[in-house]
Amino acid sequence: MLSAVAIAGSALTALAVQTTAAAPAAAVPADGSDWDTGAYRGKVEVVPADGTGGDRRVLTGRVFLDSDRDSSSDRRERGVAGVTVSNGRDVVTTDRHGRYRLPAFDNMTVFVTQPSGYQVPVDEHNIAQFHYNHLPEGSPELRYGGIEPTGPLPEAVNFPLVKSRLTQSREQNCVIAGDLQTYNRTEVGYARAGAIADLARRTDHAGCGALFIGDVVGDDLSLYPDVKDLVRRLNGPVRFLPGNHDLDYDAKTAEHSFDTFRAQLAPAYYSYDVGRTHVIALNTVRYPCTPDVDNADGRHPNCNDPENSPSYNGRLDEKQLAWLERDLAEVPSDRLVVVAGHIPLLTFADEGSARHQVDQVREVYELLEGRKAVAVAGHTHSIENMKAGDLFKGWRDLFGVEGLPFPHITAGAISGDWYSGALTGKGYPVAVGRDGARPGVLTLEIDGTSFRERFTVTGEDDDVQMQLGINSPTYRQWYADRRKWNETKEGEAPELGDGRVVSRADLAGTTWLTTNFWMGSTGSTVKVSIDGGPAREAVRTQRARGEGQLVGPEWSDPHAVAQQLVNGGSVADRTMHLWRLELPAGLAVGTHRAKVTATDAHGRTFTDTLLFKVVEER
Repeated sequence: MLSAVAIAGSALTALAVQTTAAAPAAAVPADGSDWDTGAYRGKVEVVPADGTGGDRRVLTGRVFLDSDRDSSSDRRERGVAGVTVSNGRDVVTTDRHGRYRLPAFDNMTVFVTQPSGYQVPVDEHNIAQFHYNHLPEGSPELRYGGIEPTGPLPEAVNFPLVKSRLTQSREQNCVIAGDLQTYNRTEVGYARAGAIADLARRTDHAGCGALFIGDVVGDDLSLYPDVKDLVRRLNGPVRFLPGNHDLDYDAKTAEHSFDTFRAQLAPAYYSYDVGRTHVIALNTVRYPCTPDVDNADGRHPNCNDPENSPSYNGRLDEKQLAWLERDLAEVPSDRLVVVAGHIPLLTFADEGSARHQVDQVREVYELLEGRKAVAVAGHTHSIENMKAGDLFKGWRDLFGVEGLPFPHITAGAISGDWYSGALTGKGYPVAVGRDGARPGVLTLEIDGTSFRERFTVTGEDDDVQMQLGINSPTYRQWYADRRKWNETKEGEAPELGDGRVVSRADLAGTTWLTTNFWMGSTGSTVKVSIDGGPAREAVRTQRARGEGQLVGPEWSDPHAVAQQLVNGGSVADRTMHLWRLELPAGLAVGTHRAKVTATDAHGRTFTDTLLFKVVEER
């Protein structure tokens, strides 16, 4: 479906002319340093209705170059042509004077798609300001407030921009931050001491900024002001998209389920441009899910279960799908498209669950056919770096997908395993995830339409990319015994001891050296040299060639599990980024050194070393 065409000549409060106003305030340096001083701070200009009646079926407005940075359109400031504006359903582009006209309806969010080479304003918390909610009577009664009554349709909604070398550059660092998910202020403090402190020290993302991809909080929406206080420390624009823990759970219908999120943070879905990249932020959470819509194909029986009702589902509604088609129609075919959502289009962690993947995944693929694209998501609290052609059994069974058409990345979580586990000396929990990965953030390093993915572990340098362990018969027996004890609490808790010590009996059985290479993927290799000998290639446990999940102690990350079964949290009994090398049965008694070299799909190498000991008996 093609986008509508902006209609020139609308009645506006200010006319566009080609004169430029006084010199603007100092811009942010090209390297992103001194962001706080030079950031473009402002807001969307909403011109109230003048009381004359007018046409309440059409919203008019203007996208303009805010030369004096006061967020107010005046006669000296020229309009910006060819900019996309939407009401969440229809998509138009501005005329040569920067003017647009859009059909108006209640409960719409009007937003501008930031064009490359320009920057929308940010508020005092660094949150991008590019939208206006129109809900004349306000939200129905909601615990966390929702949207206040907006009154009549404004006379105009004008979107200010300034020129930006940062967003013009073909080289961008886009921070993708998964599942901040704070349930209380203690966890807000964990986030502040951990990933937020790391991001506050970075100055490499002032163009693209940081996109928090849902579950911004953990159900308590009164924590949004605390989150705003966190992101004001970042050195770039901040955007959010909604997750299933950002819901107004007392909303009776899907149209109001994210009203508080929309009032506090962002539209439910939108897009923006930086460099040669078009970022699409989707709302992949439908709540409440309903049998007639969500279970029409039989994939979501939970929608019929009164014990789980109301519930959520991974789904795009028809209006959002129509918007997506129209939005993409305005994007040149030679752009990289980043498709972001909370619930992944597809995921390894929940590959057999339709609820935790997106019903319309094939429709999204059809809309992106022929384009260079990458999908990023959160929700699973795991890291998944999946390449084109990868396939797991559930995707075929549930959705008829025969392989990924482009890369998909599940970005991990700032909260890791929901802030679980022992507290570190730096003031936040270890929180090792269900896949053995550690908390952190993803960065897409973009150059033109190519990208490389980089995961930064909280509190670590970028060269920390793996965790080594020993999976022995002794470990596997302890795994079974400890899981049973954790359920019954009968007798003394089984102790593993030093997992790096293996006996001759362990070696006579099957003992592997394991490498959990968190961003490892199809195309990655892991090689192991023992005591300086020839490097041998380890084997990836999940090949992503149509198999299902391999689950159990033999497929687990022993280093992660040794912490999790003792200190609490999820158990890393399956992962798509684990490599194993069987240790030789004839290793001599004594201490041995294993040097591991992991090479990612882009040719970057990372090394780590594990010292382990062979003994006659344990």
